[in-house]
Amino acid sequence: MRLLHLSDTHNRHHELVNLPPADVIIHSGDVSMAGTPKEVMDFIEWFGGLDYKYRIFIAGNHDFCLAGKDPRRIRKFLPENCFYLYASGVELESVKFWGIPYFMSDEFITKKYFAVLDAIPSDTDVLITHHPPYEILDFSGNIHSGCLDLLQKILEIKPKYHLFGHIHDAYGIKNSKHTSFINAAILNENYTLKNEPALLKI
Repeated sequence: MRLLHLSDTHNRHHELVNLPPADVIIHSGDVSMAGTPKEVMDFIEWFGGLDYKYRIFIAGNHDFCLAGKDPRRIRKFLPENCFYLYASGVELESVKFWGIPYFMSDEFITKKYFAVLDAIPSDTDVLITHHPPYEILDFSGNIHSGCLDLLQKILEIKPKYHLFGHIHDAYGIKNSKHTSFINAAILNENYTLKNEPALLKI
């Protein structure tokens, strides 16, 4: 199975042309800039119309209008084989995906966040978050912005891939013994369309 991963398009999705073929396209958040319903719906219409067998996306910190929304309401707007993951998963052709959004809200600074991490299944093949783990493709402004608790969970469950974005100028791939970490932020730190999506195989 071929995976195409991208992140942090911030309303620039219509400028992405000649995307390479894959079985699954995955967007790991910040589909919008101001987080309005209009922006998010424009992305959903574009993403749902792409010529891929499966499409998966999660929300990032810019996607304000999705915070706290019942995922079942969002799914009503999605075409077949397009999945919005909200601390939830989907299994596609024996590959298990799990996605966690990232909002600047209470759920990510209270005990609920730890419950979200604890709920990640131990047999997850592809973990999708918006924010990075600590000290892995998370360096910007002379600080590491990643999450140590997320890193510890990844070291515990050992997914094949951890896909994320958020830190635009930390775009890249880092491989460990068990997991490949991919920051696929398409826009650089100046919000210029610069980077390519990551094409992976599982």
